[in-house]
Amino acid sequence: MLGGGLSNQLGASLGALAFPVIGPVGVVAVRQWVAGAVLLAVGRPRLGAFTWSQWWPVLSMALVFGTMNLTLYSAVDRIGLGLAVTLEFLGPLAVALAASRRWVDLVCALVAGGAVAVLMRPQASTDHTGIALALVAAACWAAYILLNRTVGRRVPGVGGSAAAAGVSALVFAPVGALVLIAHPPTPAALACAAAAGVLSSIVPFLGDLFALRRVPARYFGLFMSVHPVMAALVGLAVLGQALEWVDWAAVAAIVAANAASALAADTRRRGVRRVRGRCASGRPDGRGSPGRPPT
Repeated sequence: MLGGGLSNQLGASLGALAFPVIGPVGVVAVRQWVAGAVLLAVGRPRLGAFTWSQWWPVLSMALVFGTMNLTLYSAVDRIGLGLAVTLEFLGPLAVALAASRRWVDLVCALVAGGAVAVLMRPQASTDHTGIALALVAAACWAAYILLNRTVGRRVPGVGGSAAAAGVSALVFAPVGALVLIAHPPTPAALACAAAAGVLSSIVPFLGDLFALRRVPARYFGLFMSVHPVMAALVGLAVLGQALEWVDWAAVAAIVAANAASALAADTRRRGVRRVRGRCASGRPDGRGSPGRPPT
């Protein structure tokens, strides 16, 4: 999990190094090409056998996936890696909070909202376009999570995700070609963009599959909350993008809100399982009663 998260943010930072040469659109295009080619080779989806009920969520996920990466990288170019990823992280946090009616999640939502207000506070150097792009990326990430569930139910294995990556790469083919013709890339810029495809798409994808076989999903979700912190640290180390102390506090607040929500949800799930176990056993202590059918 640590390797996958670090690889994701490191790939984004390396992609940002190519922005002065080919821009965010060029970097995203190369990233989508690399990710699509590799994931199609790994997933080997049977595209000819897909039905429309399988194709529409795959096509929707491809559109959301490409838009998410394009808006995120454009935001990174304007407001920095740490703040862009922190705002993008509001997407999965919103998905987690939306289905809950617990007071803990209400508090977490208020904390996250206050932290966002701090990050968006008016300043002489505030880039509202960059903030808006990061929030669009957050909405795309939320949609990606919901679509991924649908694709996972309708397409076996990783074929759905691989098909979506391939479609996204195909969509970016003409756009990327025009950008690279208008802005001829250097070998170093191409290498950075290709590294972004490998480190930010392929390694995290395979790493998540590996980790989820050994780590309960609740702990995996809890670990996801450290991504904004890792992005801020990588942005500082690789890109020299320093945050003010108040921005660090806002990042920490959003991370804490997600962690508290995940831990509270885990506690509630364990309590429900214990109650169900006792009800199925027929006795409050869960040990059952001889000669008495379970209720």
